[in-house]
Amino acid sequence: MPHSPSSLASRLTPGAGLHSARVAWRHSLRFRLALMYTLSALVMTAVIGLGITSYLLGQMNRQFDARLGERADAVAERFVSKTSDIGQGLPPISGYTAILDEDGRVLGVSSSLKTDTRQPFRFGDAFPYPRQGQFDVLDVPMRATTRAAPDYGTVWVALPETDLVVARTSATRALLLSLLVAPLLLLLLGWLVGQRMLAGLGEAADLADRIDPSRSLATLPLPAREDEVHRLLAAINRLLVRIEAGQLREKQLLGQIVHELGAPLTVLKATLGRAGERTGDPEVQRAALVADELTFTTQDLMQLARGQLEMKLVWHYISARTLQDRLDRLVPGVAFGGDWSGGILCDPDRLTQALRNLLANARRHAGLDGQVSCTLIETPEWLTFTVRDSGPGLPPELGERIFDPFVSGAGSSGLGLSVSRQIAAMHGGTLTGGNHLNAEGRVAGAEFVLTVPGAALGEDEEDEVLEEAAV
Repeated sequence: MPHSPSSLASRLTPGAGLHSARVAWRHSLRFRLALMYTLSALVMTAVIGLGITSYLLGQMNRQFDARLGERADAVAERFVSKTSDIGQGLPPISGYTAILDEDGRVLGVSSSLKTDTRQPFRFGDAFPYPRQGQFDVLDVPMRATTRAAPDYGTVWVALPETDLVVARTSATRALLLSLLVAPLLLLLLGWLVGQRMLAGLGEAADLADRIDPSRSLATLPLPAREDEVHRLLAAINRLLVRIEAGQLREKQLLGQIVHELGAPLTVLKATLGRAGERTGDPEVQRAALVADELTFTTQDLMQLARGQLEMKLVWHYISARTLQDRLDRLVPGVAFGGDWSGGILCDPDRLTQALRNLLANARRHAGLDGQVSCTLIETPEWLTFTVRDSGPGLPPELGERIFDPFVSGAGSSGLGLSVSRQIAAMHGGTLTGGNHLNAEGRVAGAEFVLTVPGAALGEDEEDEVLEEAAV
């Protein structure tokens, strides 16, 4: 019986079949979220890091310029005449100092500049270094400035930028390192956090993949926290309940239709059969065949309404010859080949229905003058029924869809092949379809292969079962 919507939630448990089928990591929502989080954080880190680094380096430059200006002011205040000793009374700050006349010639230099053997200073020579800006002195980066001395000319002062250059280099390296390492750490952190936060969604996806609409529609377990994942799963559960309610109504409608058609068709079939035997009228016999076709169509509809879950097989061991006789009466004009002397463990009614659907479909495509054959090949493991016809073959564009309900390539109901495959699966076998070729390699008609497991009985047991079946 169909399950009621109120009982759906009890069919699945949260721990059943978790992580059964994982999607590729690059296509996962967790990876995309982690990547977007990483890119956003990288942009923010770069902007904020550049801003902070630029601000700090700017502050250091301003502090250096202020210290350089204080040094130049102190030197200008100390030297009131060009005869003063350039090393007396200066602040204890490392650097270089020079006294220049109004024409820019050297009047005196500090002792540290005199050690530059590559640039010997002679009083009265032109001063070789720039008055302002940055340059190297003795391979040391320097920054210089000047102050006016009214009595004799100009005071030139330079301070080393070594500490400032080191700080600038260190800040740049730290910023680059953070831009390289931070994305990797953020991506890993985002992946782990996303895995934890989206665990419920992944488990629900695994459970949703296990739902078989032909058997049951089980609702998904809801997480304890009412977040977006909870809302999504609740919406999916409501959709599943509506789908199952719709399927239940469809099954009830199909059951009612079959019930209303079954009794009149049975009476009509029997009446036409007797009339055909009594009168021998071919038109009456053709009408009896149509009634027989409608009877089997109602049986297919009933199986579709019940579904595979609710149908139970009644197993019997019958002779293959008995099955052949049934099929020969239901679909006249079939050429039977192979070995039909063995036995078959099956549900005779269902297996007859499956093969009858294949043969009737083949006869419909081949026409009254066409050829239809059914060949049985037995191995220790399998029984293989091959049904062939001389019709135009299966439409290649349909492919596996030929086994879907209500899909047909010749105007029929489209139920026969679907029901036959369902019956084969219930017996533990398979049903495949295709086209067979003639000697010239052209399509010579359709071919369906139905396999069921062999009975695997011993000789004594087989003889006993066959005797019971004969009785």
